[in-house]
Amino acid sequence: MKENDSIEKLFERLQDSFNTEEIPVGHQQRFIEKLKSQHPPKTQMFWWKPLSIAASILLVIGISFYGLIQKEKTADLASISPEMEKTQSFFVSTINQEIETLKSFQDEDTKHLVQDALKRLEVLEENYEKLKIDLMQSGNDKRVVAAMIANFQSRIDILEQVFSTMEEVKTLKANNNETTI
Repeated sequence: MKENDSIEKLFERLQDSFNTEEIPVGHQQRFIEKLKSQHPPKTQMFWWKPLSIAASILLVIGISFYGLIQKEKTADLASISPEMEKTQSFFVSTINQEIETLKSFQDEDTKHLVQDALKRLEVLEENYEKLKIDLMQSGNDKRVVAAMIANFQSRIDILEQVFSTMEEVKTLKANNNETTI
Protein backbone atom coordinates (compact mmCIF):
# COMPACT_ATOMS: atom_id res chain seq x y z
CA MET A 1 0.00 0.00 0.00
CA LYS A 2 2.92 2.32 0.48
CA GLU A 3 3.53 2.31 -3.28
CA ASN A 4 -0.02 3.49 -3.87
CA ASP A 5 0.40 6.11 -1.18
CA SER A 6 3.46 7.56 -2.88
CA ILE A 7 1.69 7.69 -6.24
CA GLU A 8 -1.35 9.31 -4.68
CA LYS A 9 0.86 11.87 -2.98
CA LEU A 10 2.60 12.57 -6.27
CA PHE A 11 -0.72 13.25 -7.98
CA GLU A 12 -1.91 15.43 -5.14
CA ARG A 13 1.25 17.46 -5.30
CA LEU A 14 1.18 17.86 -9.11
CA GLN A 15 -2.59 18.34 -9.42
CA ASP A 16 -2.48 22.04 -10.24
CA SER A 17 0.36 21.71 -12.74
CA PHE A 18 -1.44 19.37 -15.21
CA ASN A 19 -2.30 20.81 -18.61
CA THR A 20 -6.07 20.65 -18.72
CA GLU A 21 -6.68 23.04 -21.57
CA GLU A 22 -8.74 21.84 -24.50
CA ILE A 23 -7.15 21.31 -27.94
CA PRO A 24 -8.15 24.07 -30.37
CA VAL A 25 -10.73 23.15 -33.00
CA GLY A 26 -9.14 21.71 -36.19
CA HIS A 27 -5.79 21.07 -34.48
CA GLN A 28 -5.85 17.35 -35.25
CA GLN A 29 -6.75 17.95 -38.92
CA ARG A 30 -3.94 20.53 -39.32
CA PHE A 31 -1.47 18.11 -37.69
CA ILE A 32 -2.44 15.28 -40.09
CA GLU A 33 -2.14 17.60 -43.11
CA LYS A 34 1.30 18.69 -41.96
CA LEU A 35 2.41 15.06 -41.68
CA LYS A 36 1.09 14.27 -45.16
CA SER A 37 2.93 17.21 -46.69
CA GLN A 38 6.24 16.08 -45.16
CA HIS A 39 5.92 12.37 -46.12
CA PRO A 40 3.92 11.46 -49.23
CA PRO A 41 1.62 8.48 -48.72
CA LYS A 42 2.89 5.07 -49.79
CA THR A 43 0.20 4.75 -52.44
CA GLN A 44 2.06 7.32 -54.58
CA MET A 45 5.20 5.13 -54.54
CA PHE A 46 3.22 1.97 -55.35
CA TRP A 47 4.00 2.09 -59.09
CA TRP A 48 7.79 1.78 -58.55
CA LYS A 49 7.64 -1.86 -57.49
CA PRO A 50 5.83 -3.21 -60.58
CA LEU A 51 7.93 -0.97 -62.82
CA SER A 52 11.18 -2.34 -61.39
CA ILE A 53 9.93 -5.93 -61.77
CA ALA A 54 8.95 -5.28 -65.38
CA ALA A 55 12.34 -3.70 -66.09
CA SER A 56 14.11 -6.74 -64.61
CA ILE A 57 12.05 -9.11 -66.73
CA LEU A 58 12.76 -7.09 -69.87
CA LEU A 59 16.46 -7.11 -69.07
CA VAL A 60 16.51 -10.90 -68.68
CA ILE A 61 14.56 -11.35 -71.93
CA GLY A 62 16.90 -8.97 -73.72
CA ILE A 63 20.01 -10.80 -72.55
CA SER A 64 18.50 -14.15 -73.55
CA PHE A 65 17.55 -12.83 -76.97
CA TYR A 66 21.04 -11.41 -77.46
CA GLY A 67 22.52 -14.81 -76.55
CA LEU A 68 20.32 -16.53 -79.14
CA ILE A 69 21.40 -14.05 -81.80
CA GLN A 70 25.06 -14.63 -80.92
CA LYS A 71 24.60 -18.40 -81.22
CA GLU A 72 23.02 -17.94 -84.64
CA LYS A 73 26.01 -15.89 -85.83
CA THR A 74 28.29 -18.92 -85.56
CA ALA A 75 27.86 -22.41 -86.90
CA ASP A 76 29.87 -25.58 -86.68
CA LEU A 77 30.07 -28.81 -88.62
CA ALA A 78 27.07 -30.20 -86.77
CA SER A 79 24.84 -27.49 -88.26
CA ILE A 80 25.58 -28.59 -91.84
CA SER A 81 24.32 -32.18 -91.89
CA PRO A 82 23.88 -35.25 -89.69
CA GLU A 83 27.03 -36.79 -91.22
CA MET A 84 29.07 -33.71 -90.34
CA GLU A 85 27.61 -33.78 -86.85
CA LYS A 86 28.89 -37.34 -86.45
CA THR A 87 32.28 -36.30 -87.82
CA GLN A 88 32.52 -33.40 -85.41
CA SER A 89 31.41 -35.56 -82.51
CA PHE A 90 34.04 -38.18 -83.37
CA PHE A 91 36.85 -35.63 -83.61
CA VAL A 92 35.87 -33.79 -80.42
CA SER A 93 35.53 -36.95 -78.33
CA THR A 94 38.78 -38.43 -79.71
CA ILE A 95 40.71 -35.23 -79.09
CA ASN A 96 39.33 -34.85 -75.56
CA GLN A 97 40.21 -38.46 -74.71
CA GLU A 98 43.72 -38.04 -76.08
CA ILE A 99 44.24 -34.83 -74.12
CA GLU A 100 43.20 -36.58 -70.90
CA THR A 101 45.54 -39.48 -71.69
CA LEU A 102 48.34 -37.04 -72.46
CA LYS A 103 47.87 -35.26 -69.14
CA SER A 104 47.85 -38.57 -67.26
CA PHE A 105 51.21 -39.64 -68.79
CA GLN A 106 52.85 -36.31 -68.05
CA ASP A 107 55.88 -36.46 -65.77
CA GLU A 108 58.86 -34.23 -64.99
CA ASP A 109 60.69 -35.20 -68.19
CA THR A 110 57.70 -34.50 -70.46
CA LYS A 111 56.06 -31.64 -68.62
CA HIS A 112 57.27 -28.93 -71.02
CA LEU A 113 56.41 -31.06 -74.02
CA VAL A 114 52.83 -31.50 -72.81
CA GLN A 115 52.42 -27.82 -71.96
CA ASP A 116 53.67 -26.83 -75.40
CA ALA A 117 51.25 -29.23 -77.06
CA LEU A 118 48.34 -27.85 -75.02
CA LYS A 119 49.23 -24.31 -76.09
CA ARG A 120 49.34 -25.37 -79.74
CA LEU A 121 45.96 -27.06 -79.33
CA GLU A 122 44.58 -23.88 -77.77
CA VAL A 123 45.71 -21.86 -80.80
CA LEU A 124 44.00 -24.38 -83.10
CA GLU A 125 40.82 -24.11 -80.99
CA GLU A 126 40.87 -20.32 -81.39
CA ASN A 127 41.30 -20.77 -85.14
CA TYR A 128 38.37 -23.17 -85.15
CA GLU A 129 36.17 -20.56 -83.47
CA LYS A 130 37.06 -18.12 -86.26
CA LEU A 131 36.28 -20.80 -88.83
CA LYS A 132 32.83 -21.23 -87.27
CA ILE A 133 32.11 -17.55 -87.88
CA ASP A 134 33.48 -17.85 -91.43
CA LEU A 135 31.25 -20.86 -92.05
CA MET A 136 28.17 -18.90 -91.08
CA GLN A 137 29.16 -15.90 -93.17
CA SER A 138 30.08 -17.98 -96.21
CA GLY A 139 26.87 -19.97 -96.23
CA ASN A 140 28.44 -23.37 -95.54
CA ASP A 141 31.25 -22.99 -98.08
CA LYS A 142 32.97 -26.33 -98.71
CA ARG A 143 36.42 -24.73 -98.36
CA VAL A 144 35.58 -23.60 -94.83
CA VAL A 145 34.24 -27.08 -94.01
CA ALA A 146 37.48 -28.60 -95.32
CA ALA A 147 39.49 -26.14 -93.20
CA MET A 148 37.48 -27.10 -90.12
CA ILE A 149 38.14 -30.80 -90.71
CA ALA A 150 41.82 -30.04 -91.35
CA ASN A 151 41.89 -28.16 -88.03
CA PHE A 152 40.63 -31.25 -86.22
CA GLN A 153 43.17 -33.43 -88.04
CA SER A 154 45.97 -31.01 -87.11
CA ARG A 155 45.01 -31.36 -83.46
CA ILE A 156 45.13 -35.13 -83.68
CA ASP A 157 48.49 -34.94 -85.49
CA ILE A 158 49.91 -32.78 -82.69
CA LEU A 159 48.71 -35.27 -80.08
CA GLU A 160 50.22 -38.19 -82.00
CA GLN A 161 53.54 -36.36 -82.34
CA VAL A 162 53.61 -35.64 -78.62
CA PHE A 163 52.87 -39.26 -77.75
CA SER A 164 55.62 -40.39 -80.13
CA THR A 165 58.10 -37.92 -78.64
CA MET A 166 57.13 -38.94 -75.10
CA GLU A 167 57.85 -42.59 -75.99
CA GLU A 168 61.23 -41.60 -77.41
CA VAL A 169 62.07 -39.67 -74.24
CA LYS A 170 61.13 -42.65 -72.08
CA THR A 171 63.13 -45.01 -74.31
CA LEU A 172 66.21 -42.77 -74.18
CA LYS A 173 65.88 -42.46 -70.43
CA ALA A 174 65.57 -46.23 -70.06
CA ASN A 175 68.65 -46.76 -72.31
CA ASN A 176 70.65 -44.22 -70.33
CA ASN A 177 69.70 -45.97 -67.10
CA GLU A 178 70.80 -49.36 -68.53
CA THR A 179 74.19 -48.08 -69.64
CA THR A 180 74.91 -46.44 -66.30
CA ILE A 181 74.27 -49.60 -64.32
